[in-house]
Amino acid sequence: MMSIYALRHSRLLVPRVRCLSSSVPTVKLFIDGKFVESKTKKWVDLYNPATNQLLSRVPCATQEEMNAAAESSQTAFRSWREISAMSRQQVMFKLQHLIKENTKKLAASITQEQGKTLADAEGDVLRGLQVVEHACSITSLQLGETLGSVSKDMDTYTFREPLGVCAGVTPFNFPAMIPLWMFPMALVCGNTCIMKPSEMDPGACMMLVQLAKEAGVPDGVLNVIHGQKEAVDFVCDHPYIRAISFVGSDRVGKYIYERGSANGKRVQSNMGAKNHGVILPDANKEHTINQLVGAAFGAAGQRCMALSTVIFVGKAKEWLPEIVERAKKLKVNEGTQPGADLGPLISPSAKQRVCELVQSGVAEGAKLMLDGRGVKVPGYEKGNFVGPTVLAEVKPDMKCYTEEIFGPVLVAMNVDSLDEAIEVINKNPYGNGTAIFTTSGAAARKFQNQVDVGQIGINVPIPVPLPMFSFTGSRGSFRGDTHFYGKQGVQFYTQVKTITSLWKQEDVSGAMPTVMPTLK
Repeated sequence: MMSIYALRHSRLLVPRVRCLSSSVPTVKLFIDGKFVESKTKKWVDLYNPATNQLLSRVPCATQEEMNAAAESSQTAFRSWREISAMSRQQVMFKLQHLIKENTKKLAASITQEQGKTLADAEGDVLRGLQVVEHACSITSLQLGETLGSVSKDMDTYTFREPLGVCAGVTPFNFPAMIPLWMFPMALVCGNTCIMKPSEMDPGACMMLVQLAKEAGVPDGVLNVIHGQKEAVDFVCDHPYIRAISFVGSDRVGKYIYERGSANGKRVQSNMGAKNHGVILPDANKEHTINQLVGAAFGAAGQRCMALSTVIFVGKAKEWLPEIVERAKKLKVNEGTQPGADLGPLISPSAKQRVCELVQSGVAEGAKLMLDGRGVKVPGYEKGNFVGPTVLAEVKPDMKCYTEEIFGPVLVAMNVDSLDEAIEVINKNPYGNGTAIFTTSGAAARKFQNQVDVGQIGINVPIPVPLPMFSFTGSRGSFRGDTHFYGKQGVQFYTQVKTITSLWKQEDVSGAMPTVMPTLK
């Protein structure tokens, strides 16, 4: 497969930059509308997770380069905020069209750098595209409020105005979708944005930035820096940056929330999860098993909404052998291979961690029903592959349950009643998502009302809301008070200005105009 950095297309050109001492390409920064080669001396090697072959090197931007991005964003904000909402809307229309045209190229980049299958990578792009399409409704989403004659001759009304420079820090597991949760909403609301994509797979974000430029985003409105902790600290500390959006691990998410908030910034931080699927004996068996297997093992389990824990209520535990048999049929392979159901994990260290957590479960008394740690993929023996794995009879104090595994591992627990299942979920510190499988409306309603989780699926395994709603993870899965995309996304990227005006009726004098007003 040709390196994504070598692809040349009439509408999508991924800039090739000067190599270091070898023939390996490097990734550029994007500052003030230009792809800029970093002058840094610190680089991060980026590997294909299916082969562990070196693909490129990602710069850790220098302080001067990051400052240049901030200055560019601040300068561009002064003019971008004055652009009409309808003009920003037109940019989003063009961007969504360009993303549709380039979906397969974006997916190819994701598969090469992140490892997920091409079908899954296209889904990554399309779920992000839905947010762009929703951003096209900004002329309705950003409406203010008005109350006429709040007092005699007095009116009060509100505007939603942009904040200024915003920043987005994204994870490795959704290289297209998560950036598209952030910068389109920030920009369409009138802000400028600095993105810091994951250094493990920045290619898709760089392509999206190029498409945004092609769609008409002015120079400086969208900038990209790369790096690790120094870049995160920059985003948290720089006085120009007013708001930070983050998706990723607990450790980094808490750090960004605390440091950014201490510096007076608005922060939304989506973090870890332990999502439970509760199966009642009356559930539709075929539907439930199919949905559970896909939600547990799809994307190699590397998604914050993976259904990684199943709670069998009563006799539903008798379904476990069939779930194991269905999981055995999933094909583990390199993401571009026909029929591949799941690809590799992102890195050797990720694979090692997953395998160690599986072993800890065995050591603590869990029953290993299916072991994918020794899976071999012909032609890709050096890849970071782990096959579907199932641990049964797991207890709440086991490490394989208390930690987010982030791999293709399903842990199974048994309880006697729905009340017990709800208690297990509510005692877990996370609150990203959960699901119940049942044909009982009463049981489903009891579950949705009593479970303390932000997103609930009823016969839906991964209840990620469409963009007209917001992504509402809660408790230990989220820091902040305003969520991603939807109405809350607009609220996060804007501030309310309230105007109270007084025009006394007795001051009216002179001739009244009779000509219909026109826009000028």
